[in-house]
Amino acid sequence: MTETPCQLYLISPLDVGGTFPDRLARALDAGAGIVTAFQFRVKGVDQHEAAALAAPLQEMCAARDVAFIVNDSIALARRLGADGVHLGQSDGTVAEARDALGREAQIGVTCHASRHLALEAGEAGADYVAFGAFFPSTTKDSEHRAELELLEWWHEMVEIPSVAIGGITPANCRPLIEAGADFLAVSGAVWNGDEAAAVRAFAEQIAAS
Repeated sequence: MTETPCQLYLISPLDVGGTFPDRLARALDAGAGIVTAFQFRVKGVDQHEAAALAAPLQEMCAARDVAFIVNDSIALARRLGADGVHLGQSDGTVAEARDALGREAQIGVTCHASRHLALEAGEAGADYVAFGAFFPSTTKDSEHRAELELLEWWHEMVEIPSVAIGGITPANCRPLIEAGADFLAVSGAVWNGDEAAAVRAFAEQIAAS
């Protein structure tokens, strides 16, 4: 029995209009079998506009069997019938998300660099926990810095999948994979350049680890 290899969890840029649907299609197609989740993350738009922006992206993910996860908003995830929601520490509880979205929803929780927060999330029924930031990130400021030892400990002690996040690139991701991260959450490393080439570069690192 072999362990499931590390997979990619794409996080959208804040601007998902214009040509972004085409870019997402290229990234997903380049990472078939490696990209298994996509997080819809927009700020400063009302729920109606967010739903309109989400529709083509959600359809694209469904066609490729990629989980469509909404960032922060349980209400938007419910409105869209999304596959799940990712909760920050102030975005509601796992129980609230489960009540709203149902038993099959994928619920993730940001746990920064805290074993305690991660264990609490797991006990509450989270489907995955996210640790980070592991590296400086241009996508999102973080006062928390996680260490490889946290991933190693979690991988050895807990069965709930872990997501590593924060400044991850093809050049620096190998230690995270080898420490036991189940998913690499990536944004800027993909969308700030050629998205298909970046996804292929991550896939090469995953295959080599």
